[in-house]
Amino acid sequence: MPFRTFTARLTRSLSLSDQTKHLEFEMQGIPRFDFVAGQWLSLKHSDSAGQEITRAYSIASPPEEGNGFALCLNRVPHGFMSNFLCDLREGEELSCQGPFGDFILRPPVRDTIFIATGTGIAPFRSMLRWVFGKDARHQGKQFWLVFGNRFEADVYYHREFVRLASEHANFHYLPTLSRGGTEWTGRRGYVQDHVAATLAGRSDIEAYVCGLDKMVQANRDLLEGLGWEPKAIRYEKYD
Repeated sequence: MPFRTFTARLTRSLSLSDQTKHLEFEMQGIPRFDFVAGQWLSLKHSDSAGQEITRAYSIASPPEEGNGFALCLNRVPHGFMSNFLCDLREGEELSCQGPFGDFILRPPVRDTIFIATGTGIAPFRSMLRWVFGKDARHQGKQFWLVFGNRFEADVYYHREFVRLASEHANFHYLPTLSRGGTEWTGRRGYVQDHVAATLAGRSDIEAYVCGLDKMVQANRDLLEGLGWEPKAIRYEKYD
């Protein structure tokens, strides 16, 4: 798919936690923005010295929602682009290019496990909302989301995934916390602590992993150690 340069206007800014934002944008000058669930955009803006800064962000919304897209991102200390985006006011605009990336669902549809931490949930929110948008897309296959964070406040889109699991018996939502408080009744520990038990010895499932480099590598090592073929483990990582 060829990529283009667009102007995007912020239409909604929502705090997901103290340091995390959900941002919704509308492309200007086009009736529809086409992309594939799991792809990312390159966002551009100039700093106070006039230097153009470019950063990549996964799209956190599904295709087929008009001419817009959503992002899920953290403020990075001293990070120009993340702070610029988190401070954007509704109605302000920026430049972006895309879509890019091949971290997308591969046909044919198979039982699939998604493994994410933090804002690595963004491409999976896009994929899951798309695949469960129509029955013909998921075809009754089983889907698991193992989503790890430190604290309960960091479980982004929790209510969405709970609702999705209540509406679809073939979607299994498994949030886990490494530093959960006494009130947390869900799983505890790191995502890799729960992957093997979730798979129940199967190696015929497709795996998608997204998050920090160390988490991605830990889960790749785990799955390959369980006999998985490397080509069945798709991943996207960030520092």
